[in-house]
Amino acid sequence: MDLVPALQEPLKKVLGPATAKVMAEHLGLHTVGDLLHHYPRRYEERGQLTHLADLPMDEHVTVVAQVADARLHTFASSKAPRGKGQRLEVTITDGSGRLQLVFFGNGVHKPHKELLPGTRAMFAGKVSVFNRRLQLAHPAYELLRGDTEGEETVESWAGALIPLYPATAKLESWKLAKAIQTVLPSAQEAVDPLPDSLREGRGLVSLPEALLKIHRPHTKADIEDARARLKWDEAFVLQIALARRRHAETQLPAVPRKPGPDGLLTAFDDRLPFTLTDGQQRVSREIFDDLATDHPMHRLLQGEVGSGKTLVALRAMLAVVDSGGQAVMLAPTEVLAQQHHRSVVEMMGELAEGGMLGGAEHATKVVLLTGSMGAAARRHALLDLATGEAGIVIGTHALIEDKVQFHDLGLVVVDEQHRFGVEQRDALRGKGKQPPHLLVMTATPIPRTVAMTVFGDLETSVLDQLPAGRSPIASHVVPAADKPHFLARAWERVREEVSNGHQAYVVCPRIGDEDDDPKKGAKKKAAQGEAPEGDAEKRPPLAVLDVAEQLAKGPLQGLKVEVLHGRMQPDDKDAVMRRFAAGETDVLVATTVIEVGVNVPNATAMVIMDADRFGVSQLHQLRGRVGRGSAPGLCLLVSEMPEASAARQRLNAVASTRDGFELSRIDLEQRREGDVLGQAQSGARTSLRVLAVIEDEEIIAEARQEAAAVVAADPELTGLPGLRTALEALLDDEREQYLEKG
Repeated sequence: MDLVPALQEPLKKVLGPATAKVMAEHLGLHTVGDLLHHYPRRYEERGQLTHLADLPMDEHVTVVAQVADARLHTFASSKAPRGKGQRLEVTITDGSGRLQLVFFGNGVHKPHKELLPGTRAMFAGKVSVFNRRLQLAHPAYELLRGDTEGEETVESWAGALIPLYPATAKLESWKLAKAIQTVLPSAQEAVDPLPDSLREGRGLVSLPEALLKIHRPHTKADIEDARARLKWDEAFVLQIALARRRHAETQLPAVPRKPGPDGLLTAFDDRLPFTLTDGQQRVSREIFDDLATDHPMHRLLQGEVGSGKTLVALRAMLAVVDSGGQAVMLAPTEVLAQQHHRSVVEMMGELAEGGMLGGAEHATKVVLLTGSMGAAARRHALLDLATGEAGIVIGTHALIEDKVQFHDLGLVVVDEQHRFGVEQRDALRGKGKQPPHLLVMTATPIPRTVAMTVFGDLETSVLDQLPAGRSPIASHVVPAADKPHFLARAWERVREEVSNGHQAYVVCPRIGDEDDDPKKGAKKKAAQGEAPEGDAEKRPPLAVLDVAEQLAKGPLQGLKVEVLHGRMQPDDKDAVMRRFAAGETDVLVATTVIEVGVNVPNATAMVIMDADRFGVSQLHQLRGRVGRGSAPGLCLLVSEMPEASAARQRLNAVASTRDGFELSRIDLEQRREGDVLGQAQSGARTSLRVLAVIEDEEIIAEARQEAAAVVAADPELTGLPGLRTALEALLDDEREQYLEKG
């Protein structure tokens, strides 16, 4: 008879179907092992009270506090017209603050008897505001008695340290704690994924001991021991997955691509009107070295906005064309594909006119392929790809379709990696006779550890120098609610830039057409600096169509204002961009479609409306659209959020530094870690539970080294069954792809 291993036992068998259903639906926990890996968020010490002063709004919280007073009120209501309605108000305190609890109707009897002044208990509920005071309505609670009768309860919460778990309204922290106590004996059967030598060499406790100590610690040292061990597990198993992928890449054959001595690349370099920065030369060397090997290059090129990534990528593409192959560049949007096509053709000049009159001796053909092309143009482009006439191809996802065939695909360049799933990446790579080389570009700077955790299967090159001649960008926060005259001044600044012969962008979070309008007919006066009713959080985000209309009639009257957003027809989008690039439009009001790759050197100012609704990296990206010429750039971050809010602090950070790597660290410290691994896209639960990518840099770096050594010695992990099992749990079929969605 085949016994189910203890950790794979379904929770419904152990805890009963009702509890198991709530755990599966609300917390994604299905087996005993899942529950054991649901770690406490923090610990309460009995005798040390939670800070009621720091309670977050609208969140489900668990607090340990003492009842200060309890009062029963009667009142008349529609349900109890004779004044028989009852409301129990209980005030609890923890020394740092006070919090009101309210119970209504029949629900008042039990708490009225139990919650007497001086009683200590754990309370759980959702924090709300009533009459400007924080309160918990109908919280669940569990008394913490000091007498012997209650000793067992307190003891089951781990003696002096009470673990508080990530909980939900349907399942309070202490119910989770009780469920975990039920399954804790099974922790003894947990299979250890770490090789013994590694565990002993680093002085880490065993996995069963770590699980026991994280759920039932007796001292703070127990918690430290457990966390140190569990962090290693997460970092190491993740790095093993990536090391195996890197190892598999090196086993694939690829055609080495070396540029000829006096070919297309040399001709291109000779006609450049400037010299490459040291960074561009260094990164180009790294790429050329990879292209010359007989297994596929797998490289991430990250660089600041405007650091010249496109030029580096183009030189790599030309090297491949020199060696007889074809190179393709994938862009996430049609606007960006067209933009890349234009700038590549401009940079190459007659070198892009292969097979045409006036084309240079080494010229090749540069072809654009997008979904919205007409049938004849598309047929023509497909023919150029199949015959090899086109050395360089630029396009969108349309390049991945079945009918697209290449003559000899040698290099794939993917722009803005986070917009492409791994399936698409692989589909394109499958179009080569042998796997092509791969270069992934991103303008969102990624801190080194995150790159190692998310893109650990890619070698990384960083361009951190800006080319000579790029102008500085000044950034300022415009507090529209506190100081409306600052917003009026912002529009004056836009007019000044335009009168000096320059152009400006205004960016809004929303389009504002029928499809996305959350409150049709809501009057939005924010562009004129009048804050709408209620606070800035409650109203819908400002919309392109509304703001453009208000600006054209109001503060920017007389200027040529146009709009650009993602739901416009491709031809219309392209026409708007062309007019803006040609200087025919003064102000472009747009959504974030302009975030990547749009290059208009004459645009010097950008006003970002509701800037607090964008992420730090996104704001940095947007800001990189101005100051691309010789005139200095100006970026104004408009927000109605109050001075003290976290959102304003984020904006202040963006305004105070131009260093994208520094900003991406701030961004990550403020976001949940799960976002780092792209959990949102994959639905994978195996997110980082105790490992913090930014804080635990050393662990990640060391785990990467250890993993590389283990995989080099035993790629199939035959000698490490525990590690294989942990790896399968991390990378079951559905989750296989989540690592690449950073």
